[in-house]
Amino acid sequence: MTNFPHDFLWGAATSAHQVEGDNVHNDWWAAEQKGALKEASGQACRHYELFAQDFAIAGELNHNCHRFSIEWSRIEPVQGIFDKDAIEHYHRVIADLRSRRIQPVVTLLHFTNPAWFAQKGGWTKFKLKKYFLRFVETVVEEYAGEVKFWITINEPLVYSSHAYLLGAWPPKKNSLFQTAKVTLNLAQAHVKAYRIIHKIYQNRSLARPCVSIAANLQAFEICQPTIRNKIAFYLRHKLYNLYFIKRLLKKHTLDYIGINYYGRNLVHVEDWSLRSLLLATCKHDHHRLRKNSLGWDIYPEGLYKLLLALKKYNLPVMITENGICTENDDLRWDYIHEHLLAIHKAMQEGVKVIGYIYWSLIDNFEWAEGFAPRFGLVGIDYQNQQRIIRQSARKLAEVFKSSEI
Repeated sequence: MTNFPHDFLWGAATSAHQVEGDNVHNDWWAAEQKGALKEASGQACRHYELFAQDFAIAGELNHNCHRFSIEWSRIEPVQGIFDKDAIEHYHRVIADLRSRRIQPVVTLLHFTNPAWFAQKGGWTKFKLKKYFLRFVETVVEEYAGEVKFWITINEPLVYSSHAYLLGAWPPKKNSLFQTAKVTLNLAQAHVKAYRIIHKIYQNRSLARPCVSIAANLQAFEICQPTIRNKIAFYLRHKLYNLYFIKRLLKKHTLDYIGINYYGRNLVHVEDWSLRSLLLATCKHDHHRLRKNSLGWDIYPEGLYKLLLALKKYNLPVMITENGICTENDDLRWDYIHEHLLAIHKAMQEGVKVIGYIYWSLIDNFEWAEGFAPRFGLVGIDYQNQQRIIRQSARKLAEVFKSSEI
């Protein structure tokens, strides 16, 4: 029997644009209306109105925490004008979670920006950070007494690379220079947001908050032991996995390390271009592993290795996302079970993991991939918005109840 601590955080996650529906004031919605993406989010899962139903399911499944994001474009749909109804809505969201003894873990920026912010240049402009920081101050002043765990920015390097290097997400740019600039601005925004959050709690004599980012980490593995592959592996691990975390640690602006982990990146580089060194992967199906429905390699051992790599920083770690999109619910359970065993193995070797948050609570709009990928513990029938609790969710509920595997 494998046991986790009695105070371990167990839960699942959502993000506003992926589940709420009708987020009409952000940059993703604007891009969707222009036909820039293969599918539009539309009503999504109608979670904005059905959140209590979804949280009742989370409670039934023995979740004691839930990660969600506050949609900036709802709070501030027009520059400088804050929507009191939206602010009150998230008060109700947090109150509903707390009434079920579910700890809220609140994300402040999960990929979407207000359309007005994007039109000004968004994260490419150094001076525009002040608008995000004003939003942070407004939101944290509202909810400080009700929230302990904050995540300032979700997957900053995924955002900067997908939006500004790969051109897959709005605003669909292909610029290494802009990618670097956006990454730097996000890092600086976190540092300032961290200090704002702590100052608010201090000024109000509240218990110290726990503030972090959710960093997407990948298990980089070398396909064949060539010099190019070894250099590419080194660069990717240092830049992609550790750059942001180390930068924020130097500024003393992480109270814990939030990590999102999905699987392996098999490094195979055929030329010396910077793009290849940073992005090229094996296309020949070497070292075959099971895959999710998006073709991502399933590799629990990678999470164990990454947790051990974080041990030297001597901070608590929260798994802020870990999950699988698949139509095969037996595979979903196998994925969860194997990753929990990997986490426990790392804990046995001294890594202080404080929580596990599955992605996601419900099926949702998976960004540029649309509605096809099924990540949810709870399925969604998009014809009628019916919630269907999957068997994997029931099995995980037993783990959450007993803290045992």
